[in-house]
Amino acid sequence: MKLNKKDLFYYCDKTLQFKKINLIKYSIITLSIITILLYSVLNNISPPKKDSVNLNDIESDVIVVNVKDTLDDFSEEKLIKLLKSLNIKYPHIVLAQAQLESGHYTSKIFLENHNLFGMKEARVRVHTSKGTQYNHAYYSNWRESVYDYAFYQCRYLSSLKTEEEYYTYLDKSYAEASNYVGLLKSMVEKQKLKEKFSN
Repeated sequence: MKLNKKDLFYYCDKTLQFKKINLIKYSIITLSIITILLYSVLNNISPPKKDSVNLNDIESDVIVVNVKDTLDDFSEEKLIKLLKSLNIKYPHIVLAQAQLESGHYTSKIFLENHNLFGMKEARVRVHTSKGTQYNHAYYSNWRESVYDYAFYQCRYLSSLKTEEEYYTYLDKSYAEASNYVGLLKSMVEKQKLKEKFSN
């Protein structure tokens, strides 16, 4: 490999080697994050609070691969805070998805792949996954799976206007279980998940 003084590298904990950073890929990810934030501003969605994730935090999580960001720092409260700060559409449904897809944060896909939503590695859209393991996308940390869901939502679900349209889309294009939407609706109602995003 021909090296250039401007090349950037990161240390991969799995292979114990330095790997070259694909600047084009991370430039596209950064542009997508900016697009999501601009979309929020242009649609009069309240901007993130000062103590929430800012663009610099997002860029450092995506670009600096050797971040010491483990499952030890995961909590549902932090997930809720991140969903709010990213202005995720219908966050109570997305929270129910995270609970269901991760087996209430106990599944192998969550614990080893840091994958909260059972996402597959994207092929035609911007994503934050590092590859595929156990037939699902894997990430450096749980936050990257939330960013990936945000990209997914922005690409495929941003034009949906109602919760029912959102559920219908999930039923047709996301769900693998036959009663997926019924389970989500039941979780949202029984756990009063909407109330977690009301303030």
